[in-house]
Amino acid sequence: MRFPPIPQAEWNDAQREVANAIMSGPRGELRGPFVPMLHSPGLAARVQALGEYVRFGSDIPDALLEIAILMTARKLDCPHIWASHSRRARKIGVAQEVIAALPRCELPHCASDEISAVVRFCSELLETNAVSAAAFEGIVARWGKKGAMDLTGTCGYYGLLAMVLNVDDIEPAPGFVPFSV
Repeated sequence: MRFPPIPQAEWNDAQREVANAIMSGPRGELRGPFVPMLHSPGLAARVQALGEYVRFGSDIPDALLEIAILMTARKLDCPHIWASHSRRARKIGVAQEVIAALPRCELPHCASDEISAVVRFCSELLETNAVSAAAFEGIVARWGKKGAMDLTGTCGYYGLLAMVLNVDDIEPAPGFVPFSV
């Protein structure tokens, strides 16, 4: 761990303010990438505000956002995001077969048209840093241009979080198998 947790008694005013905003918001606690980000409270404040929108304000259904998050975690080799969001995805009803296929950039036959559209869009974005007209229109047809931007923002936001966690170099829990379900 390169950015150890800062004891609460040692927080400066800016750290206290952002930590309180995180803990009093929909997350309810200071955890994950926000622990190391507290070393830069200005960055943490802005990232947490973006995250509140990405996680809790998008029109894209939660299950589909979780698929985008998992794809981003896998692309950036972030086992911590994968572990927490694969649990969340299962909890909110994403099929085990879908989650298991994502690390291989595959989809099982049981995938709905919505899941296929999200996987296509995110795969193209994460692999080529762009999306084809067909992938873009597949999302716009379902959630409009706002949805296409929200999905793009989800991948970007979780890409940032993955980088923070990867740089922090936190050891996974004993027995943890990355990118498994």
